[in-house]
Amino acid sequence: MKHRALSLGLACLSALAATLASVPAQAQGLRLPSGTGTLPVGSAPAGGVRAADYIVAVVNSEPITNNEVRQRAERVAQQMAGQALPPPGAMAKEVLERLIMEKVQVQLARDSGIKVDDWAVDQAAENVARQNSVSTDEMYRRLAADGISRERFREELRSQLLALRVRERDVESRVRVSELDVDQYLREQQQQAAGPAATALNLGHILIRVPEDASPVQAAEREKRARQVAEQLQAGGDFAALARQYSDAPEGSQGGALGLRPADRYPELFVSATQGTAVGGTAGPVRSAAGFHILKVLERSRAGAVPAMVVQNHARHILLRLQPGLTERQAAERLEELRDRVASGRADFAELAREYSQDGSAKNGGDLGWASPGRYVPEFEEVLNSLSPGEISQPVVSRFGVHLIQLLERREAKLTQREQRDMVRDAVREKKLDEAFANWLQEARARAYVEYREPPTL
Repeated sequence: MKHRALSLGLACLSALAATLASVPAQAQGLRLPSGTGTLPVGSAPAGGVRAADYIVAVVNSEPITNNEVRQRAERVAQQMAGQALPPPGAMAKEVLERLIMEKVQVQLARDSGIKVDDWAVDQAAENVARQNSVSTDEMYRRLAADGISRERFREELRSQLLALRVRERDVESRVRVSELDVDQYLREQQQQAAGPAATALNLGHILIRVPEDASPVQAAEREKRARQVAEQLQAGGDFAALARQYSDAPEGSQGGALGLRPADRYPELFVSATQGTAVGGTAGPVRSAAGFHILKVLERSRAGAVPAMVVQNHARHILLRLQPGLTERQAAERLEELRDRVASGRADFAELAREYSQDGSAKNGGDLGWASPGRYVPEFEEVLNSLSPGEISQPVVSRFGVHLIQLLERREAKLTQREQRDMVRDAVREKKLDEAFANWLQEARARAYVEYREPPTL
């Protein structure tokens, strides 16, 4: 359970398709429509289906329509806010290839008998709503206002979960990380450390979105709001709180942090705006096609460097693995009953883990020990980070099964040399998984029958 499996940021075929469709089970940057701006994947105008739709490709007898390409292109444009977009023709082709890849994966999952039950889809929908800071009812209301039915949205979630599971099954077993791999990675990082591309940034981001069809008055009003937020920051305001209150970016509900990444993985606008900004300082507002951006330099370091200090979690869990006769819903119901027994004082978590958990940690009462960031798969770690010491989660679905997680302690710790190597091992594994997945995608694509019809247009 402690190794990091296939990242949800899934490698694809080109720079534009640097990630496949985000998996809504983790909310993946899906920001709900608010009546203006770009619609999310699977959407259609409130008036219904676009006129003059047509089939652009067929994948093993299943069609892909031009509407699907246009809708996904809108999603891509939203995710690339602040970056230069390719010409419409190039984007249409790239998006079509992305949709073909997704359909191939979903078909493989279904042909293999892999299923996703309604409970897993329910949890995925709840995660999307939670990370957009709305109730599920409000989420479905907003989606309906933009022409996206509840059923269509849920089927999109189900398809992407199916695609994720077939990737987990077919790719993860291919990857092994040796001590030589770790040593080579460390040597490469030392060689790269002298170059400017080695800089890594963790930026806080607040976006005040400006609709594409905004009038000059509306644009001026949004700029005024952005400047007011910037003034509050300069006066000592809390960035995370202001991001949650004002930001229209997907990460706003989580405090606006974009995470530590190489500088060249940020939009050039963000890098240039923060070039001379000290750690802790803010920049902006700066304007892009998406609106006004306010940025805070949370961290700046050499890319690939292992941090000396990290926040570690000490947790334990109970894992029920999915198998014939045990669906996600059934596993969740069993874990909910175990959670109630612990909460009421009728049972001890560790004893229940020894009795019921289907993980190697069961003999230790489910104890996973101390773990640094990145040690667990994202869907597990996200929930763990949201817990307070002593708190027990609701059932959580991951690629391994369904978990009940309890956070025991949290601390800030200086990493030992062995722990630093463990973090490097996780990074190497993730890199090799991306490479293995890219190869697997090519193999799956080559085996599929794909017939191109009329070229897509945006």
